Amino acid sequence: MGKYDRHFICQDKAILKLPEYRHDIDKKRAHRIVYLDNEVFPGSDLYVEALWFWPRKIPPRQPGDEPGVKAHSHPFDEAIAFMGTNWDDIHDLGGEIELWIGGEQHIINKSFYAFIPAGLVHCPLNILRIDRPIFHFTAGPTKQYI
Repeated sequence: MGKYDRHFICQDKAILKLPEYRHDIDKKRAHRIVYLDNEVFPGSDLYVEALWFWPRKIPPRQPGDEPGVKAHSHPFDEAIAFMGTNWDDIHDLGGEIELWIGGEQHIINKSFYAFIPAGLVHCPLNILRIDRPIFHFTAGPTKQYI
């Protein structure tokens, strides 16, 4: 066994409690790969969540539909990224994401990384279209996602 084996996080958190503005992921549409926080790796001041979204037909949003993630803010900076899997054009997201930042709507169809400063209201976040698998991660300098 290597000295740093515990530094490799290769699974989802066994008991993951998400804040009320987030719902858990439907495994028919996505699969969380890993989740890291201070409970998974004691001493960590970082949270990271990574998952895959699978291609599927997404019905048009209707008035009153719950967003994928509701508007919220954090007392820490956060990174949000969505990466496409078109090897011929790595900037092609292979889908479309709606992300609100500071009350402004953004519709994104390119692979992207968004920096959300502490205290900035962001979301709703909705996946509007998925044509091919999309890799997604979020991360922030905090012991636990709140």
